[in-house]
Amino acid sequence: MEFIPLHFADRLTVINPEGTIGVVTLWSRVDYVTARFLQAGVDLSEETSPIAAFGTLYGNGLRELLRNLLYNPQIRVLLLCGHDRSGSREELTKFFELGLEPVDSAVVRYRSPEPGVNVGPARICQTRRIMDDLVRREQFNHPPQLAWLGDPQEEATVARIGEFFGSYQPRPLLRDDRLEIPLPEVELEYFPSNPRGHQVINETPLEAWKELLYLCIRFGQRVTLKKGDRLELQNVKVVIEKPQFEHKSKLQAYNFDPEKLKQYQEDILKSERMLDEGLLKGQMILPHTRVILRQDETYNYSHRLRSYFEIDGLGECVLRLIKDPEDRKAYFTLWDNKKDLRKHRGHPCFVSLFFRKYEQKLTTTATFRTHNVMDGWLLNCYGLMAIQKYVAAQVGMPIGAITIISHSISLDPRESDRAMSVVGKRPFKVRLDPMGYFRVTLDEGVIIVEHRFEDVTLKEYRGRTAVSVQHQIARDVALSDINHAIYLGRQLAKAELALKNGREFVQD
Repeated sequence: MEFIPLHFADRLTVINPEGTIGVVTLWSRVDYVTARFLQAGVDLSEETSPIAAFGTLYGNGLRELLRNLLYNPQIRVLLLCGHDRSGSREELTKFFELGLEPVDSAVVRYRSPEPGVNVGPARICQTRRIMDDLVRREQFNHPPQLAWLGDPQEEATVARIGEFFGSYQPRPLLRDDRLEIPLPEVELEYFPSNPRGHQVINETPLEAWKELLYLCIRFGQRVTLKKGDRLELQNVKVVIEKPQFEHKSKLQAYNFDPEKLKQYQEDILKSERMLDEGLLKGQMILPHTRVILRQDETYNYSHRLRSYFEIDGLGECVLRLIKDPEDRKAYFTLWDNKKDLRKHRGHPCFVSLFFRKYEQKLTTTATFRTHNVMDGWLLNCYGLMAIQKYVAAQVGMPIGAITIISHSISLDPRESDRAMSVVGKRPFKVRLDPMGYFRVTLDEGVIIVEHRFEDVTLKEYRGRTAVSVQHQIARDVALSDINHAIYLGRQLAKAELALKNGREFVQD
């Protein structure tokens, strides 16, 4: 029977297609291992060698390796000889020793390769390796013999290779038919992350919204609510550095009606002013306001902010900041514990508001209990912009950043195609890291990294290796942008290589 690989044929080194031995080199290069086999005196001629093929096994190729073995049952022996960097040797061994066990995976599922074929995730027993359950140990009528020869870098391994082939007796070939198992396509429910650790920092509301949509599509975990399935993230923080009404053409490009956004801004501030007796006495008291609910409303944000608790929350915050611009008690909640925790409907999503003078500007932080990222978030953001503009005008401060914290933000999976059309092709962007930049140089056998901000050196890091400098910078949390971190890593590696080779180093 001729060796015919179904998968990774271009990555396998075939020796003798009539051979009955396969050599798995794990993470070691195949050419290096074959050289060690030749050093041990092993026959590698394509006519007489007992070896059919050499191939690596980094871990991800395990499903393909097993399918190749089922299709080539003449492979009676698997020799493992290589650097076992990821534990793939143990996974392969445990598969043939213990088999698979079913597992519930929130992340991975498989698309059925054929109608009527059920496929699910399974774990190789006593390992962490997840794979599909279409290939099982029981399907191997004559499982291959596995032999561990060792790390090819060790001289003892060369001796073991020679000993094995010196005493090798081919096992008799038994009649066995080829078995072809289809390879199912992996479908990810979501990409793994800390679902409570995401944040977005952007200058404009639209750009922040698009980034937020992308995070929900990529990392949102599927949950089932009474209203249906959702892709959810928790406690997402969005910072908008320059909150201002965007040009109508930009809004219309994403099907937002500028007039409706303006109307929403008016509605969230709508109130009737009622003259207060204190004004007649010259006291610094703003007029009371009153918002009356429509008969078909259970709540609205204007009512909660300005009438519901029998005070004008925005007015009281304004008074505190006029009296003391550094006051940190300009904080208002819209959630009524006594009623909202007990009633069945009409619960506000917008639950708190905080104003703070920071860097000589009025910053605003709002908390939302729940958020519909597709249709609700940007609308609410524009409402907050109107609130901030109103308070800033009353207290005489310029407008600063808006921060929006969403305890539960979600996307209906049925809207994923619409969301992806908004996200589109994500362009590459270089963002300046607000924590500064780094200048990398070499001096007398040492890598020197200056952490700089506005041409001022904040701190200097020194080390003989890229790793040592990397750990120092990570310990100080000296950068915040992932692209910046990858760039710095490249420069450190380049500097270390120049140091080792005695070459000049020039930072990119």
